[in-house]
Amino acid sequence: MRFLLDQNQSPRLVGLLEASGHDVAHVRDVGLATAPDEIVVEFAVESSRVLVSSDTDFGELLARSNASSPSILLFRRQGQRRAPEVAALLLANLPAIEGDLLAGAVVVFDDDRIRIRSLPLNP
Repeated sequence: MRFLLDQNQSPRLVGLLEASGHDVAHVRDVGLATAPDEIVVEFAVESSRVLVSSDTDFGELLARSNASSPSILLFRRQGQRRAPEVAALLLANLPAIEGDLLAGAVVVFDDDRIRIRSLPLNP
């Protein structure tokens, strides 16, 4: 799977996810560290990447625009988790959510559950 990690995600996730065979870019490595959310979303669409973030503004942006891509994977209340734990959580659950991400979805990892909403959010 192709991922784009937002600025609020540890750069260490790049190597951890690549070690499992995924194509991963971090916004800082593609010159988007300080880019507005709209530009980050545009890059994710153009490069066919799932945006990984903890910023709920991306979901709101997709809802306002009625967009069907990119898929967004949101980690909520994950501040206490270190990069290896975040990677393990994502990789353990990826088989169950991969189809949703490929079809277009917002997938939210909360403390104790995973929520999935298909895109567009406002059909």
